[in-house]
Amino acid sequence: MIINIITLFPQFWKSFLSYPLIKKAIKNNILNFKIHNLKNYVIGKKIDDYPYGGGHGMIIKIEPIYNCINKLNINFNEIIFLTPDAKLFNQKIAIKLSKLKNLLFICGHYKGIDQRIRDFIITKEYSIGNYILSNGEISTLVVIDSIIRLIPGVLGNIKSAFTDSFYKNNYDYEYPLYTRPYNFKNMKVPNILLSGNHKKIIKWRKLKIFIKKIKLL
Repeated sequence: MIINIITLFPQFWKSFLSYPLIKKAIKNNILNFKIHNLKNYVIGKKIDDYPYGGGHGMIIKIEPIYNCINKLNINFNEIIFLTPDAKLFNQKIAIKLSKLKNLLFICGHYKGIDQRIRDFIITKEYSIGNYILSNGEISTLVVIDSIIRLIPGVLGNIKSAFTDSFYKNNYDYEYPLYTRPYNFKNMKVPNILLSGNHKKIIKWRKLKIFIKKIKLL
């Protein structure tokens, strides 16, 4: 998979790309990251400007993003933008995107980006939650990480990506997990898990998931 990233902060990605798992995938030609500094595509000196109609904050202009994509001249499978006011990203979307070959991510900043970028350039918008971050690089990193771990060869064993409890439970909440020791400073593992009665254990786990859902309502 080739992942292109348009960003105002290319240095942000150095740490992620130096992570051993990622470095190995890049070395084995499983992943290819291309980081594009948006500042290199600015017309004049300003990458942002005040919003038409008034209001606070600065808006990333359309020209530098358009110029960057135009110069790349690549037929991307998807051009993706992370923003709070979009469809909530989930595991099913991650699986779908992991099967594509060429993705472009646009990282937002300041108050936002010119709406024309969202209307005419971006093909998919996702949110990782209804809250604000200091930059789009953070949310973009979250989505990229969730996608690439599903690509064969990135993890040491691809089965690891598809056998974790969240995946096996059809993206449902996780039940409580315990391991040894049984008793740690008088904090004990529930006895039901040591009973050997798998039907009761399954019933107990489903009840715990139900309780968790109720608490999160």
